[in-house]
Amino acid sequence: MTKSTVLSINALLNKALMTMKLSPTDRKDHEIKENDAQQESFTLKQKMRSYNPMTNCQPHTLHYAMKGVGYLPTPILEKLVGYLKGPTSKQYLHANAHLRLILAVNSKLKTPLELTPMHELRERFAADAVAMQAPHVWQQANDTIIGNMKRFTKQNEKPVHWEDKVIANADDGDMTIRCYQADASPHGLGLKKGDIHNPDETVSDETVLLYFHGGGFCIGDINTHHEFCHAVCAQTGWPVVSVDYRLAPEHPAPAALKDCITAYAWLAEHCHTLGALPSRIVLAGDSAGGGLSTLIAQQLTAPNENAWLDLGIAGQTMFDLLERLPKPLAQMPLYPVTDIETDYPSWELYGEGLLLDHADVAVFDAACLDNSPLPRQHILNCPMLGDNSKVCPTYIVAAELDVLRDEAFAYAKQLKMHGIAVETHTILGAPHGFIHFMSIHQGIGQETGNIIDGFAHFVRDIISTQALLAA
Repeated sequence: MTKSTVLSINALLNKALMTMKLSPTDRKDHEIKENDAQQESFTLKQKMRSYNPMTNCQPHTLHYAMKGVGYLPTPILEKLVGYLKGPTSKQYLHANAHLRLILAVNSKLKTPLELTPMHELRERFAADAVAMQAPHVWQQANDTIIGNMKRFTKQNEKPVHWEDKVIANADDGDMTIRCYQADASPHGLGLKKGDIHNPDETVSDETVLLYFHGGGFCIGDINTHHEFCHAVCAQTGWPVVSVDYRLAPEHPAPAALKDCITAYAWLAEHCHTLGALPSRIVLAGDSAGGGLSTLIAQQLTAPNENAWLDLGIAGQTMFDLLERLPKPLAQMPLYPVTDIETDYPSWELYGEGLLLDHADVAVFDAACLDNSPLPRQHILNCPMLGDNSKVCPTYIVAAELDVLRDEAFAYAKQLKMHGIAVETHTILGAPHGFIHFMSIHQGIGQETGNIIDGFAHFVRDIISTQALLAA
């Protein structure tokens, strides 16, 4: 690539990223003025690094920047990927130039996790994750019809309201949960219930989804996964409860598992306030949160007393609680952690150069397990070791370009061997953590919407089947 080509791309990036004003909100963006000649003298790497402070000034600048770059012509995107020595279309056949550019930028700017203090890593991840989210998902549902109409971005989506609550965690400390609810009126447009004939669009089936965020059990919170939870609520009409469980290394395993079970118990008791039934709780989570979903689904259906007794009196208390709780209706683990020891082929195929690599896994693994009161190979740490013969129907989502891909497949295979109803969906060209790109990459956005709709139909089919059997 010639110097003049690089300069022209830099200038184009400046125009796309520094002056883009596409916000649908009423808030006016701050003007960012820089000397054009000075901008063109920056290298591409310097330019990408320079956008970090903008995230602190405007919470969603990264959303506009990364989404805006996707509108560049494909030849320019390919040149940018090549300039950054990113992956080629031959390497990642199903990832388009925009997605490969996102991966290339991440690879260039990424610093080894072991060199970053955990509190700093959490802050950086939280800032970046929120900065990538669409601004409209942070606008509370309006009480007026016109206000809600302005917020519609997709057909059949419902306005969403959310509220944070503080409940007790597993050790009687404070834990925050975020409760999402869709507008009770059909579409929030003043339509009468009889005007709509598709039940999928007007009722929640008295179902509620409990969500566990990802982040290696060490980072992430209810804000970093707000956009996805908001989308689930908007598309399905289900209330969603997102759990801010305790993180390692301050709280090693199984603290997160115990907190999430405690949140499940709270939801079973209070789900009527959300218009749902205790028998219609569904689980979901991504990455580490997907692993928590599989562990909770297992322990709610076949709690292992001996495993819990390894934690002493506190473990016995948790086992007694599990025996009293209703079983989940279904679960949707997204690119989950299911096996902490086996080296599957995807471990070698996708362990370098992507959003989650070998070094990242090692850091999270050590933080979560090194100071755990349980041995590493323990049922409460690894869902593949426990009894999955009675697990609820499961809708598994795997990412093609993911070091964890094959353990998701292995988990699905184990469930099928037990006769569990399982659907497995692999998102081609997608890396680990792809739901964070749902509003900045068109293809990922479509796939994420399809996943949510697919799981909703999966759950409603289960409800229909149960109703027929009961008749």
